[in-house]
Amino acid sequence: MAHLAEARTATMRFGDFTAVEDVHLAVGSGEVVGLLGANGAGKTTLIRMLLGLLIPTHGTVSLFGRSPSRATRRRVGYVPQTLGLYDDLTVQENWEFTSAAFGIEGKSLPESLAGSGQVLVGDLSLGLQRRVAFAVAFAHDPDLLILDEPTSGVGPLSSSRLWDDIRSSAEEGTGVLVTTHNMEEAEQCDRLVIMVGGRVVSSGTLIEVIGSRQVAQVECDDWRKVFAALDADGLIVQVQGDRLRVPGTADEVQALLQHHQLTGNVTAVPANLEEAFVDIVTTASQQ
Repeated sequence: MAHLAEARTATMRFGDFTAVEDVHLAVGSGEVVGLLGANGAGKTTLIRMLLGLLIPTHGTVSLFGRSPSRATRRRVGYVPQTLGLYDDLTVQENWEFTSAAFGIEGKSLPESLAGSGQVLVGDLSLGLQRRVAFAVAFAHDPDLLILDEPTSGVGPLSSSRLWDDIRSSAEEGTGVLVTTHNMEEAEQCDRLVIMVGGRVVSSGTLIEVIGSRQVAQVECDDWRKVFAALDADGLIVQVQGDRLRVPGTADEVQALLQHHQLTGNVTAVPANLEEAFVDIVTTASQQ
């Protein structure tokens, strides 16, 4: 598979602080790669390196097999966390500015945004602003989309629409690199890359990242009382219907229930992505 974007042993230092260290990452045509990590993990810094906005202290990055440049960036659609729009320009003016910058002629504002064409971007809701940012990023039919927290702060419907656009683009051969804190969104990616403290600590498909990890599932008559007890013990407890999911082995959780003089049926079940992510990040942070 040809790589549209690639980092090899990429490292970025700012004085004594290392923001990205020895990172390997690649994005191919038609695949959606999810870049996961807590705030400060180095995701945005890595993106800026791939775009050529930061020069690696060590290692290499490339776009379409070449060093990042104006020519290679013309093939990229980029939506930063700040959206990259001009709040004091209308939607139509933002569209025309981008069209001129990329040399696009005769392409009209998408019909879904036409009704907002004369509205200042700063006066739009965040969800609509993100739709405008997506439209602008898609305007020149890019071969690669780089999206930094594209659905942050928007509702479920807007988020679903944006992800429909992401998947449609990938099906047409566009490569996508996307950061997200939403594990349900991350599950839609073809591959995942998890960063902690500037380093990649896990990568692969959803199944590969979760691996053989398990959690304890608790079925009980009074799940609220059990939840309160386990939560007070400092455990991260998830509620699914009338069942609880708790990190740890079934024996460990059963022992905790007995300690609190509570009863419940505790079994081991496969972890989901969120549980695996927490375990990966926690383990890496302690090393």
